[in-house]
Amino acid sequence: MQPRTVPFFLIHHKKKTMKTNSFLAIIAFAFSSLFMMTSCFNSASNKEQNTTATNHFTLPALLQRTGELSTAEDWQKTQDAANRVTQKIDQEPQDFSSYIKLSEIYINEARVTGEHGYYYPSILNMLDYVLTNKLNEDIRFKALSLKSSVYLSLHQFAKAKETATQAVAINPDNAQIYGALVDANVELGNYEEAVKMAEIMMNKRPDLLSYSRASYLREIHGDPKGAIEAMKMATESGYPGYENEAWTRTTLGHIYETYGDIQSAEREYRQTLEERPGYPFAIAGLASVELKKGNAKEAEEKLKQAINIIPEVSFYVDLAKIYKQTGREQEAQSTFSDILDMMADDEAKGHTMALEYAKIYMTIGNDLFKALEYAKKEYDVRPTNIDVNKVMAEIFYKTGNQQEAEKHLALAFATNSKNPELQNIAGSIYIKSGQITAGEMLLKKAHEANPYLNPINMRDQNIAMTFRK
Repeated sequence: MQPRTVPFFLIHHKKKTMKTNSFLAIIAFAFSSLFMMTSCFNSASNKEQNTTATNHFTLPALLQRTGELSTAEDWQKTQDAANRVTQKIDQEPQDFSSYIKLSEIYINEARVTGEHGYYYPSILNMLDYVLTNKLNEDIRFKALSLKSSVYLSLHQFAKAKETATQAVAINPDNAQIYGALVDANVELGNYEEAVKMAEIMMNKRPDLLSYSRASYLREIHGDPKGAIEAMKMATESGYPGYENEAWTRTTLGHIYETYGDIQSAEREYRQTLEERPGYPFAIAGLASVELKKGNAKEAEEKLKQAINIIPEVSFYVDLAKIYKQTGREQEAQSTFSDILDMMADDEAKGHTMALEYAKIYMTIGNDLFKALEYAKKEYDVRPTNIDVNKVMAEIFYKTGNQQEAEKHLALAFATNSKNPELQNIAGSIYIKSGQITAGEMLLKKAHEANPYLNPINMRDQNIAMTFRK
């Protein structure tokens, strides 16, 4: 398959530095992903909540933080800001700009605390209420923009795209709303459209938000060096210590780690923690590095530290993998059960979870047919998404359906990705199909790029070992 033509900005863009604290949250792609899994969280139903009733709408409360997050520097500022906005709404129930501000506060709080199951439905209810009223174009635009951001976080990608498109029709000059269209089109597998939206976004405002999206698009189009360059530009465009800057630097670390440079990855994770102490995703990043170094005990300790800050499901997934690797099958299965409970709770709050279910049933649950059941559900919704097809290819390979494995592998390579994990899967599929030379070449590329990978078929272990640096 020939690589697609990529616009010039994805190959190189003149460096500009602009600091911003946008009202649109930065979303984690199916780059899954960057971290490979999305967040699922404990229910907030058992937490003490206070609500404020306006003449027409009952405002959702700001949840009290617990543990380490309750002592964070930004917590008092967040409480003060939420109180000011709530008081303003009490005094002026039709001041819809204040509902927008409260939604922004809650979106950030969801990202910081992990209480997505409480905040996201609450934000959607608040924004839906705002949108039922007569509004000026600026307020309507902001409400739609925030709503599209929440839909993205809930993996309701078609709704996110539809809502963002409505916002663009109101204000086509705003740069950040195009970010939602980049994300939605990426997740729906509309990569050419995603590139177009990213190009518009970059031309309107090169900043942390646009550089981070350019980074991901460069990576999936087979340019990891360019992806690192763009993400470095993103980190230089943010404010050290802010959550979105911490996310960006941690993502940079993850890119390094994906391509086998764990020294650079560790450097970025540690710098993140210097700028924002206790940032759980950076702590989990260090856990991943320790595991690659062969330090399972240290990795386990760091994952538990991250879990104590926020109950992010990917932390539990990584912990269960450590339990399996160290022969603690009972602990692995107990953690697997906890993960399913967390995901079910998140799903009940509107989060689409089929791809995540497929991954954990394949990697932890040891149930390939259950994994395939969920993967097919996701494929039916977004059949051209490369991450969905990568999972489908691996499951079909492991269940012995070579024809379907090859079909989905071709779709997973649609953007000419050079992701080592994908090449690793492809190598085993090619070898099984009889394309020995092509399969060995892919394994070589994968294990030279990232020597920490394990072949998906132990039969190919000796082949892969010869290619490691």
